[in-house]
Amino acid sequence: VPNIFPDFLKWLPGAESILIHTKQEEQIKPIVEAADLIIVCDLNQPNRLAGLEEGIMASKAPRILIDHHLDPDTSFCQAIVSKPEMCAAAEVICSLLSEWGELDNISFEEATCLYLAMMCDTGAFSFNSNRPIIYEYISHLLARGIDKDLIYRNVFWTASEARLRLQGYLLYVNMKVLHERHTAIITLTNEERRLFKVKNGDTEGIVNIPLTMLGIKLSVFINEDTEHPGIMKLSLRSVGDFPCDQMASRFFNGGGHKNASGGKLQCTMQEAVEKVRSAIDSYAEMLK
Repeated sequence: VPNIFPDFLKWLPGAESILIHTKQEEQIKPIVEAADLIIVCDLNQPNRLAGLEEGIMASKAPRILIDHHLDPDTSFCQAIVSKPEMCAAAEVICSLLSEWGELDNISFEEATCLYLAMMCDTGAFSFNSNRPIIYEYISHLLARGIDKDLIYRNVFWTASEARLRLQGYLLYVNMKVLHERHTAIITLTNEERRLFKVKNGDTEGIVNIPLTMLGIKLSVFINEDTEHPGIMKLSLRSVGDFPCDQMASRFFNGGGHKNASGGKLQCTMQEAVEKVRSAIDSYAEMLK
């Protein structure tokens, strides 16, 4: 994978064998060079590969893309399985396994990972998850013996005291509610990260919290990049028909899904907030 994943995923089967490019570049390089086939999963643009992009694009091995994001770049893989209507890349994989008659032959460990991926990409099945076939696939995964309750607890109910205090601070001090726009904005600087001793994964899900507030249609989380100070990472979440992907593409050099998108800005936090407010104002009719 390009970079480190959240600590709350380290319990997953096989997590200990995952190589992380930002930490193990020299170990990964010969593996990519020797590959006979490269499967790229859950991204729609080669730049999303970050540090892995150069090596993968230079490889002579054929590349297959399995994804569910809108508008995939069709030029960097020889074969593409793109299903934007599906809730997660894991659902795309389930659909392929089902077509091949192999969904009931996967291991317990594989079923656990597929279920978790769909659960995380849908906010525990709270959005983009109304298609009945999703739950047909889940029934097959349950039949493999997975414990969906334990998976949920391991992801959502393992917060440290520091993480809970950070959330309280962000909601009480840093959250700004634009009542006339039915929108909430939360900010987090690297200085605040150091103050609360924020660990990897501690900010996961924070952008979703304002959506639990009555009347809120859009939530924006502006998070200073820990590795690149001066780069502001934006997460957008919405309910209903508000197009996060359009806003992210137009204003924040990003994209994603209708109700869940992201982007980046190279500026100060104050400038980022101003740009976000300007973008919100341009969607005033949809947010009234």
